[in-house]
Amino acid sequence: MGLVYVDGVVKHGGKGVRVGFLADSGATYTVVTKSVWEELGLKPMGEAEFVLADGTVIKRAISEALLELPGYGERHTPVVLGESEDKNLLGVATLEILGLVLDPLKRELKPASVLMKTTHQITTIGYTASAKA
Repeated sequence: MGLVYVDGVVKHGGKGVRVGFLADSGATYTVVTKSVWEELGLKPMGEAEFVLADGTVIKRAISEALLELPGYGERHTPVVLGESEDKNLLGVATLEILGLVLDPLKRELKPASVLMKTTHQITTIGYTASAKA
């Protein structure tokens, strides 16, 4: 497996900034660096705690922005307002909002198979029932 980088445009208030993201299937939220969110004029809408891979707990402000991934469209998404030491990360929540999944073996984004509803039969000895998932 390898690293997957994706180019995008973060937009807010009539402005847009081109950003190179590391697509991170272990990150829930998308992170934008301080220089990006300050240029766009994003304002904190709340704060959350995050646990890093080494177990360190950090706090970061949360906002929202319009994020465009060329070829995949644009959607509003929550974003973490990164500090000077943070990197631009494309998180799973944003990928899901765009209807995408990360294929780490092929190192690419691809459309998600979206399952709305399924009905299947559960059969045990002498008993059959319908189940909805």
